[in-house]
Amino acid sequence: MSKELLNALDALEVEKGVKKEVVIEALEQALVSAYKRNYGQAHNVEVEFDRTRGNIKVYAVKEVVNEVFDSRLEVSLKDALDINKAYEIGDTIRFEVTPKDFGRIAAQTAKQVVMQRVREEERTNIYNQYIEYEKEIVTGEVERHDSRYIYVNLGKVEAVLSHQDQIPGEKYSPHDKIKVYIYKVENSAKGPQVYVSRSHPDLLRRLFEQEIPEIFDGTVEIVSIAREAGDRAKVAVRSYSDNVDPVGTCVGPKGERVQAIVNELKGENMDIVEWREDNAEFIANALNPAEVVAVHFDPENDRACTVVVPDNQLSLAIGKRGQNARLAARLTGFKIDIKSESDYEELQAQLAQAPVKEASDSEESVDAVDPELAAPASDLDEE
Repeated sequence: MSKELLNALDALEVEKGVKKEVVIEALEQALVSAYKRNYGQAHNVEVEFDRTRGNIKVYAVKEVVNEVFDSRLEVSLKDALDINKAYEIGDTIRFEVTPKDFGRIAAQTAKQVVMQRVREEERTNIYNQYIEYEKEIVTGEVERHDSRYIYVNLGKVEAVLSHQDQIPGEKYSPHDKIKVYIYKVENSAKGPQVYVSRSHPDLLRRLFEQEIPEIFDGTVEIVSIAREAGDRAKVAVRSYSDNVDPVGTCVGPKGERVQAIVNELKGENMDIVEWREDNAEFIANALNPAEVVAVHFDPENDRACTVVVPDNQLSLAIGKRGQNARLAARLTGFKIDIKSESDYEELQAQLAQAPVKEASDSEESVDAVDPELAAPASDLDEE
């Protein structure tokens, strides 16, 4: 059994990556428990595994005392000196107490420990491997689905794709190859759990990095993304080179670069806009394809504004079911109120009339009070 166990541990280290020392330490602890369980021995037992020959020995550790009260735990100084003249009171001596049939128990225990350690080490290795892919895109194969998840095979682990992480309207069949974004890796009691998404905004970010070298090398930066998966997305980009047009770079010749991303996302519409340091310009760009006449910021809320558009552009600026305005607000971080030119002019006219009315009301009040306040000249003279 000894040589077989050593050979098995060596093979385990090579094939599974389970370190031999880790298994041996766990085996020694398990054998101590097995010995106590089978032989009812006290707590002073140690098990030693010979790493060269593979032999297993059990030792009872006893303390040297003047007077022995428990022979299982103590040894007299007289008996200790018979073994070695150097022993003193308080020293400990190990006595071998290996049972004849302990080999059978050791073999059973070793099997259990090895299997447990293999499972634990495999889980740890898988977790360590996939935690490095967190926040990255990987390609997986759809395996199956139930009422809660689509299960995607990533190689050594089965990732889960929840309903909220799926692109609305997208169908997944077994053996489909799909690109997914790993947004969370957990090391749970049941083993590593990998969560993936097709709807996450950062999936779009990673796709742009894959398709556009200038984004990957940092010449062009994605500043922000607003996405309604499966329908439409807005991406704000900026360039760190005066010679590179950020929008044109992302679109590519004849739209080839952005079209590759659109195809991967099954036709999701893509608006690429240029980020500007001037918030008014950025907000105007974000409302593309609508034309913007002016942007007025709320003096009482620095993250709110009113955007004025031509009358014939109002519905385009707001978008279907308010989508264009909603995405622009997410992209810029501003609360955006969109008004047509005629509506805005009417509102301004109403606001302009309000102070005039207040002023006239004030004059009427003063006129009404003046006669009572003004004393007759004769009265003043009499005084």
